[in-house]
Amino acid sequence: MKAADRLLQRWRIRRALAWVPRGARVLDVGCADGSLFRLGRERIASGVGVDLNASTVWLGGAAERLTGPFPDVLRPDDTFDVIVMLAVVEHVEALQLKEWARECAARLRPDGRVVITVPSPAVDTLLHIGMALRLLDGMEVHQHHGFDPSSLPDVFNAAGLELLTHRRFQLGLNHLFVFHKR
Repeated sequence: MKAADRLLQRWRIRRALAWVPRGARVLDVGCADGSLFRLGRERIASGVGVDLNASTVWLGGAAERLTGPFPDVLRPDDTFDVIVMLAVVEHVEALQLKEWARECAARLRPDGRVVITVPSPAVDTLLHIGMALRLLDGMEVHQHHGFDPSSLPDVFNAAGLELLTHRRFQLGLNHLFVFHKR
């Protein structure tokens, strides 16, 4: 991961951690190297990171890492205070995202939250430019499929989760969504 990729990742993580209460049990879907757990160690009591790729070095400390698809690799009784998906949902097809939203609702504890960051579709062009200039690695950019961030509230509301906030950051090119289990 290049320095610019790491900078953008940490920016997303800081935005997400603001919505993680102290002492929380956290599920990080698309955890990569576990940086969320390392940077959030003062807030996060325990956690599980799920990622398809097992080749990266794990920086998540005591958090458990599971390799494989969400939600298949989770134990049936796993529940969480917060489920985090940072720069992940733009890689997920619409039908699968609806299943993920239902799974999030089922795995959240009472008053739990789902915290999502997703780039604006315009970011794809900027990623390709950054990759051409060798400033960014653009992790899995080939999997983006023109995802429209405005669709998230409907998908997660249909699963029984209420939108708490939607904000833009990173010069308006990224979105933060926080949903709450009613």
